[in-house]
Amino acid sequence: MEERLQKLLSAAGVCSRRAAEGYITAGRVSVNGEAASLGQRADPQRDEILVDGRPLGQAEEKQYILLHKPRGYVTTLSDEKGRRTAAELVSCGCRVYPVGRLDMDSEGLLLLTNDGELAQRLLHPSHEVEKTYQVSVYGPIAGAAERLAQITDLDGEAIRPAEVEVLRQTARTAELAVTIHEGKNRQVRRMCAACGLTVKRLRRIREHTLELGELPPGKWRYLTEEEIASLKRA
Repeated sequence: MEERLQKLLSAAGVCSRRAAEGYITAGRVSVNGEAASLGQRADPQRDEILVDGRPLGQAEEKQYILLHKPRGYVTTLSDEKGRRTAAELVSCGCRVYPVGRLDMDSEGLLLLTNDGELAQRLLHPSHEVEKTYQVSVYGPIAGAAERLAQITDLDGEAIRPAEVEVLRQTARTAELAVTIHEGKNRQVRRMCAACGLTVKRLRRIREHTLELGELPPGKWRYLTEEEIASLKRA
């Protein structure tokens, strides 16, 4: 049956549908020996579909993995600077890719999957999947939680107010639980900087209904059926 190439690449675990558009426009995909075009349809049972010169495999079994990303790892699948990648920590027998990002100095819960459709849905701004971070900061601590929760504009971008809970506090340091909705680039760090706070440690402990729990840094596990179903309802 004919399907759009973006859907076929996603179903085969090559990349998300959005990323597939970049593959096609970059000339990395061909159908029956000719460069593919955006919106083109093909039948994998009938047509020869190549990605970077290699045949497109049949749809792989969907994998859903929760990784405790340590600090010092980037969340791209490969890194031109030779830095360690989070994907190197996962060996599940197929290619999975991160859903969203954690910057190299941050740690915690990272979802990886080869389900491109689910990844695209979770990343779409309209879904506003909640994420909670445990953040250790120092600086002007008095009233810091209130200041963070009042931020509705970040470098000219509108954001929903965060939910901020003080877990521990001294005169100059604090440990906070910060729940955000958009997940903009380095959002929590930028919010803290706007309040004059320096981040010592940032760890994502929850995303939607997924909890990091006691999973050690560098370790991963498969999601349960209940967790997968909950994500698909997001």
